[in-house]
Amino acid sequence: MKTTTKLVPLLVVSAVALSACGGNDSDSAGSSGAKKLSFIQGVAGDEFYVTMQCGIEAEAKKKGVTVNTQGPAKFDPTLQKPIVDSVVASKPDAILIAPTDVSAMQAPLQAAASQKIKVVLVDTTVNDPSFAVSQIASDNEGGGAAAFKAISDLNPNGGKILIMSTDPGISTVDARVKGFETAAKADSKFNYLGVQYSHNDTATAARLITAALAKDPDIVGVFATNTFSAAGTATGVRQANKQDQVKVIGFDAGPDQVGQLKDGTVQALIAQDPYQIGVDGVDQAVASLTGGATEAKIQTGFHIVTKDNVDGEGAQYLYKSSC
Repeated sequence: MKTTTKLVPLLVVSAVALSACGGNDSDSAGSSGAKKLSFIQGVAGDEFYVTMQCGIEAEAKKKGVTVNTQGPAKFDPTLQKPIVDSVVASKPDAILIAPTDVSAMQAPLQAAASQKIKVVLVDTTVNDPSFAVSQIASDNEGGGAAAFKAISDLNPNGGKILIMSTDPGISTVDARVKGFETAAKADSKFNYLGVQYSHNDTATAARLITAALAKDPDIVGVFATNTFSAAGTATGVRQANKQDQVKVIGFDAGPDQVGQLKDGTVQALIAQDPYQIGVDGVDQAVASLTGGATEAKIQTGFHIVTKDNVDGEGAQYLYKSSC
C-alpha cells in the first residue's frame, strides 16, 4: 500500500557508522593486563542487541579493553540469571547488561556490584539501579508518544487503536506503553482498547491481533512495542487482509520490520540507536574503572523510518544481523 503521509523525525542524533566486529570476543592490541568487560544481551541473536554488540566491540577495541558477549535464548530472567551468575564467577572488571526484568534481575546485579564489579545498564533497567555506574537507554516514553502521533497522522478521523507489547515488568516497553497511552487518552477521537501481551513471541502476537480484529474489525491502528511484537502484528494484519485499513507502527528496525515497511504492511518504524548505546556503555565502564567521570543516566535518541526515507537517510538507523 502506498503511504502518502510523511512522518517527520521528532529527534535526530548524529549517525554512527557501524564498524566491523569479529565474533564474541574483541581483543585489543594492548597487554594481557587489559580490563575485561562482559556484555550480557537481553536475548541472543536479536538484531537490536547484535547492533549494540557492534558498538561495544568497536569501542572496546579503541579503548584497549576486551569484551565477551553472551545472552539467553529468550528474553527471560530465568534464562538470563544463570548467565549473570556464571559471568560474575569469572570476575570481569565490568558488566554491561540489558536486564530482562525490573524485579527478578535486581538481586543478581546488586550481588555483582557488591563484588566490586562495575555494572552498566544498557537499554533496560531494574527497580533500584542505584548500584549501577550508569543507565543508558533510548527515550522510550517519547518513542511511545511518537508512535501515537504517527497513527494519529495516518488516521486523522480517529478510531479504535491498541498496543501489542511483550510482557509487563520490562522497563523499556513499559515506558513505551506509558508514552503511547498518555497521548492516546488525551485525544478524544481515538478509542484506546488497551494492551495485549505477546510474551515476545511472533506467533502469539499474530494470533492475538487476528483475534482482536475478529472482535473489533474496525481497528485502525496498532502500536507494536518491539521487534517480535511488530513482526507478529504485521503477520496477523496481513493474514486478516486488513493491510489497507490497519496502520501498524513498530518499535525497532530489524530486517524483518524493514521488509514489512517496504511492502506496506507496516507504515513506520521507531528506530533506536543501539550502536550508540553500546559505545556509551563501554565509555562509562572504562571511565568507572580508570577514575574518570561517569554519567548516572544517558538518554539516546530515536529516528522515525518510513517507506519514504528507508532507502535514504533512514538506512543508517536500521539494525544489523551481523557486524
